[in-house]
Formats: sequence, C-alpha cells, structure tokens
Amino acid sequence: EELVLGSVLGGCVGSPESSCPDVTKERARELLGDVPGPERILDAMLRAGPYGDRFDPESDGLNLERLKAAPHGIDLGALTPRIPGLLTTPSGAIELAPSLVTGDVARLRESLHGNSANDGMLLVGRRHVRSNNSWMHNIESLAKGRDRCTLLVHPGDAQRLGLAGGQLARVRSRVGELTAPVVLSDEMMPGVVSLPHGFGHDAPGTRMQVAAAHAGVNSNRLSDEHAIDAISGNAVLNGVRVEIGPAGAA
Repeated sequence: EELVLGSVLGGCVGSPESSCPDVTKERARELLGDVPGPERILDAMLRAGPYGDRFDPESDGLNLERLKAAPHGIDLGALTPRIPGLLTTPSGAIELAPSLVTGDVARLRESLHGNSANDGMLLVGRRHVRSNNSWMHNIESLAKGRDRCTLLVHPGDAQRLGLAGGQLARVRSRVGELTAPVVLSDEMMPGVVSLPHGFGHDAPGTRMQVAAAHAGVNSNRLSDEHAIDAISGNAVLNGVRVEIGPAGAA
C-alpha cells in the first residue's frame, strides 16, 4: 500500500506538471493520515482530482470524508465535453475506419466466402441470464433445474451430422475435445453451434460443491493457441473451427 500511495502522490503533488504543484508529499501524507489501507489511496486521488480540495482543508472541494458524508451522492454539475481534447489520433477526429481495419476487409470477405461444409462448424459462446458466466454457478437456487451447459445446434445440421436432441455430441478442435448434450434450435445459423462459457467446474482444485454438481464443460479447452486475430493480436475465442459428431463415434 505504501508503494502504491507513493506512486499516486508522485504523480499528483509537488511537481509543475502535477495537479497540485504547490503541495509537498509530506503535507499530503499529513492530511491523508497514518492509517494504512486503500482508503488513503482513494482519498489522495479524490483530493488531487478535478473536483478535489487540492489538499487544502479550507477548500470546499472533494475528499473522502466529504464523500462519505453524502451517502446519496454529490451533484458535480452538468457534464462537460472532453472531446476533442482527449483525442490523440493524427487527424484529431474519431477515426471510425482506420486503414488498419479497412485494409483487412478483403481478407475478411475471403474468409467468409471461402469456407465449405468440409471445413467443419464454427463454435461460438453464449451466457445465460441465470448464470452470467460462472458468478452464480455455486448458488443452489440459481444452479438447480435443467442443464444449461448444452450445445445448441440447428436442426438441419443435426440431421446431417446424425445428432438428436438430448444426445451427447462430441465437439473436437485441433487442440481439444469434449462432449455436451445437444439442444436443437432453429435460432442457430446453419454451420454454427454454441456452448456457454464459464463452465467446467470438475477441474482439479475446484472447490465449489454446488457448481461441481452441475460441472458442464470448459469450452476454452477447444481454443487454438495458433488462432490469433490478425489486427488486434488477441486469441480467437469465438468462431472456433470444430468438428461435430455423435459422442463415441470415431
């Protein structure tokens, strides 16, 4: 905490470019008190912020004490525009179509139209209102009921792949394989299947008794470390290429 507080104060007091150039670190620490903890850091940030008291006890600006005394909030007035001052783009405008993105459109179109049925299916994620990732999986009243870690499949795809509702399907990518019960849904686009994320509570070391009883499967096991988004460099976690078939089939 001392290191963080020192870093915060180093950026907001005592130097010409800081928000409180006439306040020394020693004076700031005196006003913040000597009780360690995150509240001192929050108090420092409030005091040095745009509505803060600038470490001046006579000021009517914000500090943590005044904020705590107003549990229903403090009206700071009308919102003020920050654009274009915050923009650091070469044009000085919000660039909705930078060349980095538009230059990749041709590759995107080719990838959309170049796939065939022989390329397998695309796996996308989803979440449920009653689970919201894994946050609520260990609460009995929310976890009980029907299985929600299911594979949504378009009926036409299910017929082509030899799958039926309620049957276990094998989902296989280049790097992993898992099984999940099939739910037929005409809301799915043909060629696309869906597994919810946030499941797989049977992994070693998991210590959530309720969630483990509804473990489901971890769809991240299918994510290919070689699949990287060309523009951002992020791992591809949606639109994963998979092969689907009945569980137990070769």
